Amino acid sequence: AVVSTQSTGYHPQAIMTFEGQKFEGQEAIKNKLTSLPFQTVKHVVTTVDVQPIPGQEAYIIMVLGQLKTDADHPHSFSEVITIFNVNGQHVLVNDVFRLGLHNG
Repeated sequence: AVVSTQSTGYHPQAIMTFEGQKFEGQEAIKNKLTSLPFQTVKHVVTTVDVQPIPGQEAYIIMVLGQLKTDADHPHSFSEVITIFNVNGQHVLVNDVFRLGLHNG
């Protein structure tokens, strides 16, 4: 399945950090999301915390949950995003995603 940053709402100059790797702009984010090595993904959201950003029509959002890809076991994840109103549209400006894996 092709992931479109246009349909997912990323700002043209958005920044995403995925598992410690930084991607800047819609094209780089789209390339990362479409290169992920799985065919299916299911998210189970545990909590969502939202705060307005003072003086802006914007929000910071933290999501905790689990995701399951293909035949893998579920993994916990956390994601923090900022959403701003740009020219009358709410768009993702920042996205930080991390799996809850413990190595060591």
